[in-house]
Amino acid sequence: MSGRSLAGLLTLIGVMLWVPVPAIGQVRPSQARTAKWEQPHTPWGDPDLQGIWNNVTATPLQRPDEFKDKAVLTKEEAAEYTRRAVERQAASEAKPITEQTVGQRTGYSTSVWFETSHTLSDNRTSLLLQPQDGRLPPLTPEAQKMSEQQAEASKVSPADGPEDRGPYERCITRGLPGAMMPGFYNHNYQILQTPGYVAIVVEMIHDARIIPMDGRPHLDAGIRQWLGDSRGRWEGNTLVVETTNLRDIDQRNGAVFGTTERVALSSASRASAPMSWTIR
Repeated sequence: MSGRSLAGLLTLIGVMLWVPVPAIGQVRPSQARTAKWEQPHTPWGDPDLQGIWNNVTATPLQRPDEFKDKAVLTKEEAAEYTRRAVERQAASEAKPITEQTVGQRTGYSTSVWFETSHTLSDNRTSLLLQPQDGRLPPLTPEAQKMSEQQAEASKVSPADGPEDRGPYERCITRGLPGAMMPGFYNHNYQILQTPGYVAIVVEMIHDARIIPMDGRPHLDAGIRQWLGDSRGRWEGNTLVVETTNLRDIDQRNGAVFGTTERVALSSASRASAPMSWTIR
């Protein structure tokens, strides 16, 4: 980060909702609808979050302009949003081939390639909870200038070497918070637990996060990693993961300084995973 202008720290909060994905042939234990759900625990006594989870949603990261300050839609408004989304997709894919994009003509269409949903999570209009307008803050003047310089440079030398393309495009990593975000396909996450560790395996690019739970200190600040350095702890039945030492993935002002995730089950079929991340 030397030589770059830091415009202070800003904390953003987004929330992802996870639902379980049954394995092939898996049979869920039957439970009476009136039975009270209780948090399961591992044999060593930790809250058990293990399983394969999916966070597909139609809720975008940022709130669309049409909703302005409306964070949550009514049931009727959400249904109308879903109807329009379905119609837009159908209309786009019904175009004559001469009017389709190159991607559509080669099968890169929403219904074929993407793992999507037309349903908003809890009728929310953005995954961002803070700022309250559901929008990412604008780039600082220094970051905007850097972004424009990078855009111009890419026109002249878009791919002279592999490093000219981002780590996501090269299937190295999405980093954080990107690795935990929905938006296209491969939205499955497997949580595994052992005494002293929690592992989160991300289907996209096969990222694996190994999270110590024993209270050890973070790595030296000079050691930076694609997925950072995570440390976990339990607060009641909630898994709290704090991550530092993140690399500046897109090499511009606006690097993620650190993240805090809180993962908790609210039932056997639902988990909430709010994440706050601090940018600078």
